Amino acid sequence: MPRSADLDTIAPDDPQVPSPVLASPVVNPPSTPALKKKKKIHPSPAANEFRQRVDEILATSKSSFASFVIKPQKFVFSEQEKDESIILVLRQHWFTNVSWILTALVMIFVPILFTYVPILSFFPARYQLVIILFWYLITFAFAFEKFLSWYFNLYIITDERVVDIDFINLLNKRFSDAKISFIQDVTSQVSGFSQTMFNYGDILIQTAAEKNQFIFEKVPNPDVVTKILQQLRQEEEQEAIDGRIK
Repeated sequence: MPRSADLDTIAPDDPQVPSPVLASPVVNPPSTPALKKKKKIHPSPAANEFRQRVDEILATSKSSFASFVIKPQKFVFSEQEKDESIILVLRQHWFTNVSWILTALVMIFVPILFTYVPILSFFPARYQLVIILFWYLITFAFAFEKFLSWYFNLYIITDERVVDIDFINLLNKRFSDAKISFIQDVTSQVSGFSQTMFNYGDILIQTAAEKNQFIFEKVPNPDVVTKILQQLRQEEEQEAIDGRIK
């Protein structure tokens, strides 16, 4: 085969021009791997056993007109942490509302007595109507304030701490809490006919926290609440042994 004449004109020391290379497809550099999420520490079998005991205890209790709420799904409080689970929400037993409800009913029927006892007869009819309306306004304010005080005074037990929320008025509340691991002693007390009859009482919680004493007043099923706190304390102790304290 005849040689090309151009090959003889290229000296060995002449600079060589690289031949064009076909463009290879652009390969995207490997993407930077996403930051690995921290592995969630799963409870040990012993801790799961304690939590199962808590569930068994709660399964035997009943709600008393929303004064004993078990693991509420939609309930949150402003100081709740992201991974904190609510176990119990407690209010004073419904029977504690009977006294102010009866008082409000009596106040409602007081104006009816004015037809039999002419206390307001010396006032013009227009002023009598204003006085009666004002009386009903006082009655409503009394009942509404008592209801709000019962509804928003909460005792909360989570998987991490006990919480006491004192409702003072619409603009003021007092929040206190203590870690479960700080609880030193739990005592329940049921006294009197009504507390024995309707199964409610006081729970005294001694802690090593800044607030060294919590009192859950007149809450339902005090024996159940005491058992729950004892189980949670044991679970915290087990977590300390396993080295899983948060």
